[in-house]
Amino acid sequence: MASFSSSWPWGVVLSLLHSLFLLGLASSNVYIVYMGERHTDEPNLVEDSHHQILSDILGSKESAKESILYNYKHGFSGFAAVLSQSQVKLIADVPGVIRVVPNRILSLHTTRSWDFLQVKPQIVDGILSKSDSGIGTIIGVMDTGIWPESESFKDKGMGKFPSRWKGICQEGEGFNRSHCNRKIIGARWYIKGYEAEFGKLAPSDGFEFLSPRDASGHGTHTSSTASGALVENANFRGLAQGLARGGAPSSWLAIYKVCWATGGCSSADLLAAFDDAIFDGVDVLSASLGSPPPLSTYVDDVLAIGSFHAVARGISVVCSAGNSGPYPQSVINTAPWVITVAASTIDRDFPAVITLGNNQTVVGQSFYTGRKVNKFHPIVYGEDIAATDVDENSAGSCDLETLNATLARGKVVLCFQSRSQRSAAIASKAVLKVQGAGVIFAQFPTKDVSCPWTFPCVQLDFAAGTSLLTYMAASRKPVVKFSFSKTVIGQQLAPEVAYFSSRGPSSLSPSVLKPDIAAPGVDILASWSPASSPNSLDSPQNKASPLNFKLDSGTSMACPHISGIVALLKGIHPTWSPAAIKSALVTTASVKDEYGQNTVAEGAPHKQADPFDYGGGHVDPSKALAPGLIYDMEISDYVCFLYAMGYNRTAISLMTRIHTPCHKSAKFLVNLNLPSITIPDLKQRLTVSRTVTNVGPINSVYIARAIAPAGTNVSVKPSILSFNSTIQKLKFKVTFCSQLKVQGRYSFGKLYWEDGIHVVRIPLIVRIVINNYFYSET
Repeated sequence: MASFSSSWPWGVVLSLLHSLFLLGLASSNVYIVYMGERHTDEPNLVEDSHHQILSDILGSKESAKESILYNYKHGFSGFAAVLSQSQVKLIADVPGVIRVVPNRILSLHTTRSWDFLQVKPQIVDGILSKSDSGIGTIIGVMDTGIWPESESFKDKGMGKFPSRWKGICQEGEGFNRSHCNRKIIGARWYIKGYEAEFGKLAPSDGFEFLSPRDASGHGTHTSSTASGALVENANFRGLAQGLARGGAPSSWLAIYKVCWATGGCSSADLLAAFDDAIFDGVDVLSASLGSPPPLSTYVDDVLAIGSFHAVARGISVVCSAGNSGPYPQSVINTAPWVITVAASTIDRDFPAVITLGNNQTVVGQSFYTGRKVNKFHPIVYGEDIAATDVDENSAGSCDLETLNATLARGKVVLCFQSRSQRSAAIASKAVLKVQGAGVIFAQFPTKDVSCPWTFPCVQLDFAAGTSLLTYMAASRKPVVKFSFSKTVIGQQLAPEVAYFSSRGPSSLSPSVLKPDIAAPGVDILASWSPASSPNSLDSPQNKASPLNFKLDSGTSMACPHISGIVALLKGIHPTWSPAAIKSALVTTASVKDEYGQNTVAEGAPHKQADPFDYGGGHVDPSKALAPGLIYDMEISDYVCFLYAMGYNRTAISLMTRIHTPCHKSAKFLVNLNLPSITIPDLKQRLTVSRTVTNVGPINSVYIARAIAPAGTNVSVKPSILSFNSTIQKLKFKVTFCSQLKVQGRYSFGKLYWEDGIHVVRIPLIVRIVINNYFYSET
């Protein structure tokens, strides 16, 4: 049985380097032929039609069957095949073919977080109690697979899966049907697209399992975050100890392994997983993956295509926003039909005290709980021990191969983050290589702990690092010692938007606010794959034991928090559409921290968070239970959105069987019934419309209250909405008037509908322009 011997941070770094190597080798010989909605409910007939199309091009059905990797025949129609450029051109002209898309390789982007979100069984009227912890819902997770032996996936108390479930437990290396149970009710794995690009994946190479079994830990982490069972005394090497559980612990799990520890996720494989998941009968799909900008069009983006068909069948699709923050326009997975999740912090940190030789102390953060603490070591600055012919600035940040081994041996090295070297993990590797005793890494302020956990490493901010330099300059023999890292709860302002979380506006469709919502994604404890240990930073004398739980950060960790909450909401409101559920999350989200202060977004510098950081705000699951009003949409609205984006009308009409009369108007983009209003080009005056549906008390009266974005006036008509047993939907219009005569930046406001019980808030985002061109976002 194959094993995988790397884990965060250096195993992942090595894996990413391997991925980049493979990406360099990949030839675009795999293509996805997308044909939209099926024209028959018989999968065999759909498959036959694919073979016929390809046999007409290739000359025989035998050649067609050899070329095809996947037939997409359940949720939509299409196929993935190995094709030449000339064959691609011929197939693109075949009637019924919407798009021929080259196969792309996508990348992957707890004990406290659920309590922090007030998702607790003790709250009698809370979301967990009212939903019976997610009983009856099925969460599909598209990731690196699962470690089925984890305590998080035990099936004690779980009921038999429903008769509507059509999924399978696909066997493979180190995984058989017995590994599925009443918790993991389905597991599939997809590798044809990956291997067609990169060649056969040898299980004996020590990297992977050719099965649903997880070799990297990422998929196990996201699955247990969304739906993990209760596990007592869960911890990460003694840190964050407590009762671990997923958001919807009584929901079922369906695993779709589309990503591989050796290098990313094939879009052909991902689309096959969407096709199967629709057929299998999942209620929620969680996808912590994507491609960085530039963004593909929505008819070229496989994740957008697959999620479109899933949402058309009532399946909510939740995606990570990306880890390219804090830069504007870096958000990914921006289709209006998916829920795009930003990452935020929780009120837990891991302080480690550094004691100086003069008995003063400096506090940083660390995951290190090993043996090399409480002993004084000499401290040196990396720049002062630069290796021969090495730039001092590179040595100051402790880049690889920059330190003098003789001068570093046995010492703690102080390193300062630089533009070219931002990683505490790289600094740790550089110091370990020269037999240093530990690392102190000074960097921009952030709550995300990036220090490796197997080597003495403490991260702190630049101010604390500078105070250490001052001490070193004043002391003849400066020394420091580390304390053990501790777990502290309730002493950090939270939530804050994480530094790395990708930001809006969308670079593809700026009138669609992205991200939609923020959820915990920093230092999240969840189950892990023990096959991903030990860590490559370890010395032979101090090998780390396998990990069963791990602290990890990313929008990948935020995404399954929302997936779990969506499962709970579906259990309470089974008839709500994916758009209704997203609306409930967005309109009830919080824009304040625990102490009533405006939420902050980490950055350079930190700032007050705005909708481009967190969408509607930080998720408030209990309030989402009863939002009062919802902004609902049907699949026909998304079809007209695609048409308004300028895509081919004939091609778009093939994406659904529903005849949708659409008027090609740029105004439709701002009138899409989203729980937000974004106007990227307000020139003088513009009126947009929205429709709300009452899901609260039958007889309700809501009054509008608007906070206008700076530089605008906002009016709402009507300003009072009255609902009764016969009137459940009402339309209103919002008029924006520019008050500026200069080119503006984006400014933000809010629109509230209030009935004395419910506060239904949507963000207002406006950019004033006076020319027909835009300045770039700054």
